[in-house]
Amino acid sequence: MDFFLQNVVNALQWGSFYALIALGYSMVYGVLLLFNFAHGDIFMVGAYIGFFIATALLALLAYFGTIALPGWVVLIIVIFLAMFFTSFVGMAVERVGYRPLRNAPRASAAITGLMIGIILETANLAILGPSRLSFPSLIESTTYQIGGVFITNKKIMIVVVSLFLMLALHQFVQRTKWGMAMRAMAFDFVVVPLMGVPLNHIAALTFGLGSALAAAAGILFGIAYPVLDPYMGITFGWKAFVAAILGGRGSILGAVLAGFLLGFIEIFVAVIFPSTLRDLIAYSIILLILVFRPHGFFGEPYTAQLRL
Repeated sequence: MDFFLQNVVNALQWGSFYALIALGYSMVYGVLLLFNFAHGDIFMVGAYIGFFIATALLALLAYFGTIALPGWVVLIIVIFLAMFFTSFVGMAVERVGYRPLRNAPRASAAITGLMIGIILETANLAILGPSRLSFPSLIESTTYQIGGVFITNKKIMIVVVSLFLMLALHQFVQRTKWGMAMRAMAFDFVVVPLMGVPLNHIAALTFGLGSALAAAAGILFGIAYPVLDPYMGITFGWKAFVAAILGGRGSILGAVLAGFLLGFIEIFVAVIFPSTLRDLIAYSIILLILVFRPHGFFGEPYTAQLRL
């Protein structure tokens, strides 16, 4: 039982990354009916932006020795600043890459997303070089033992912060006028703009929110595994894309549940089987689920048929 619970804790942390990134995929597809295949690299960009903000803050605190801030305060500042700046990166991607292709075939937008991702990766390599960077240690790691289960304060923080951001997004979408406009746009992409809802603003907002959540996931990943790589967003991006598909078009709850489910599947498959079979078995399970639920957990078949 202790072994099982230990892996549940690990799966919750791993699933938090997938869920936060999958939300960006799901929101963009729900509103604009396109997949932002550059989203995984936005996750990478957010992690690097967080790295530079954290490094600058620690340097300033060291320079002004009289100012002392707890590590968790610095971490909160880093997360919110990185989310803020990365949201502008996402909105720039929408404005430059996707808005001119809004009425183009979906394949053109998909290829554009792949090209934007390659541009972000190559720009990272050109500016910073191929060397990996080590994310600053903002909080000291403390391990708690509950029975035979070992839980670190970092794992608790990652899961709690992720759930808080997911809940905040849900409240924003359900209780604000902008969120109402996003839900209306997802319901009818053609008619709602004719009623005065600014499509360009909603599209930019959707990309900004998704990019901000991806940045938070990047920083949390850097806290847990402090090695940043220009290509770190590729694998996470594609796996979060699978989670968004599994959750259903435009469903926040579905993306969250599917992200955590994918995390659980990967962790427990690696526990039972050789790690080299992890992806094969995990995605075979997801494929089997999609055979019986082709529109995902909370997808709407009639909407997909009418809109595509």
